[in-house]
Amino acid sequence: MAKILFECILLSLVLLNQSYAVVQPSADVVTVEGQAVINKNMPLLAKQQALQDAIRQASMQLSVNLHSQTTVNQNNVALDTFSMRTAAAVKNTKIIREWTTGDIYHVVAMVELSADNACTTHYRKRIVATAFPLAKQEQVSGYETQDLYGGIPRELNNHLIESGDFVGSNATNINLYPKADLAPEIQDRTAYRPSKVMQVAASNGTQLVLSGVIRDLEVESSEYMRGAGPLAFVKSLVRDMVARRGIGIDVFVHDGYSGALIFQQRYTDEVLGDVWIPATYTVGSERFNSTSTGEKIAQLINQASTDIRQALSCHPFTTRIVEIKDDKVFIDAGTQERLNVGDQLVVYSTGDEDLNLDGGISFVGKDRQPAGVVTLVTVTPRYSIGNLEAPARDLGVRIGDWVQSW
Repeated sequence: MAKILFECILLSLVLLNQSYAVVQPSADVVTVEGQAVINKNMPLLAKQQALQDAIRQASMQLSVNLHSQTTVNQNNVALDTFSMRTAAAVKNTKIIREWTTGDIYHVVAMVELSADNACTTHYRKRIVATAFPLAKQEQVSGYETQDLYGGIPRELNNHLIESGDFVGSNATNINLYPKADLAPEIQDRTAYRPSKVMQVAASNGTQLVLSGVIRDLEVESSEYMRGAGPLAFVKSLVRDMVARRGIGIDVFVHDGYSGALIFQQRYTDEVLGDVWIPATYTVGSERFNSTSTGEKIAQLINQASTDIRQALSCHPFTTRIVEIKDDKVFIDAGTQERLNVGDQLVVYSTGDEDLNLDGGISFVGKDRQPAGVVTLVTVTPRYSIGNLEAPARDLGVRIGDWVQSW
């Protein structure tokens, strides 16, 4: 009887624990109100801006980093600055109420946040892979594979494509860094011309540009084996079969629309044993991965793919307007980027002035300002058609302008 009673009590405790786990509320879902001014009779743009305001306030409730600095000069405050940055990422949003009061648009939204900076990826971003030059060409002998230069970025790009978050293409014949030891600095700064990154992105129709440098593939020096006698001879023979090799690869991702560097990471490891990669082996092949050096490189590629996906999950999706007819715009993205009929994206119009730095030497681009919202009415695999709130000429929207998610 005592045994049966004990089992009943134990079962009751288990059920209570299960019930508690089910009804436990999530601390990362908050309901907030956002507001925005309705400009130029464009309520859709104001709605998106109000939602963005709500998201910002929700993020502040979960995690906020504050920084202030006061500079005192001769007992007087010369400079007083205050900055605030939210550390939470948005996983999902849902508008539960919206209304207008005069020229103010209000939204009440339920926002799901994540403190680990992992956003939910809605759209697939286009990315093009360029070559990974060797910082020291002599570190790879003529008897080894010559596929590293194009093979590493090609395989990394394949991993990103397979993840389902990216639409990829390869341009591994392009080297962004003629001086690989100075990367990620790009040397060809020409006045009134877009950067090489922006040119590559525009010519390949992509949002992101993947690049990198092979910093290190050096095999351990044989100088310590020099000397006379049988021992030195044996060491020199052993080195052909057992050696130590360092591996160092820098990976970069640039935003092709602004030219900004948005991801940079160095990956290092070392190999002990048979460190050579035969000339006929290609990166990503089974034979390549069966070598000690190839196996390590494959592991670094896999890690870089994971890091890029996580780092860019919150980066907005961006594409271009390729045609305009009255209030309809044709954008260079479709179902392969996961766009759907009814989606709303913000159009950024081109300003009148070019932006230059260094006295006009470094071309940055053109000033871009939100001009309106496009609502998609037709989506095909490669392009989409959307309606603007007003004719494109009234909004100052032109072919080549950006269309971006929030």
